[in-house]
Amino acid sequence: MTRRKNKTLAVWLALIGGALGLHRFYLRGLGDWVGWLHPLPTALGWYGVERVLAHGQDDKLSWVLIPLLGLSIAAACLTGIVYALADAGKWDRWFNPASPGGTAGHTNWLTVIALVLSLLVGTIAFMGSLAFGFQRYFEYQVEEARKISQ
Repeated sequence: MTRRKNKTLAVWLALIGGALGLHRFYLRGLGDWVGWLHPLPTALGWYGVERVLAHGQDDKLSWVLIPLLGLSIAAACLTGIVYALADAGKWDRWFNPASPGGTAGHTNWLTVIALVLSLLVGTIAFMGSLAFGFQRYFEYQVEEARKISQ
């Protein structure tokens, strides 16, 4: 007898630990190879943050690594949004095919709160990573043009 997968718990796991793949491990088990890929860009992004703290904002490698963290968080939040917006029947077809029915796929206030927080956190992470990456890229282009003109 398999346990029914709860939608609210899956959305909260995607919001809180989705960048590490916790929602995938909850829904598909520890054998999910895609879940094991989630920590890699997250760890690289944190390494980029550490490089900025150690070497300053002019570190070119961090310009590439930090947006990976933001995109990992944004992707996890997007997954939480998709899960939260799924109706009970679709949720049961996706994750509870052996035992449809019940309240595991129903939406409640905790699901809605997680949905709103996923929208907020995902948007901030995505826009922040875009702003950081593009700002650093364009500053680099200006500096290189200044070097060429001198």
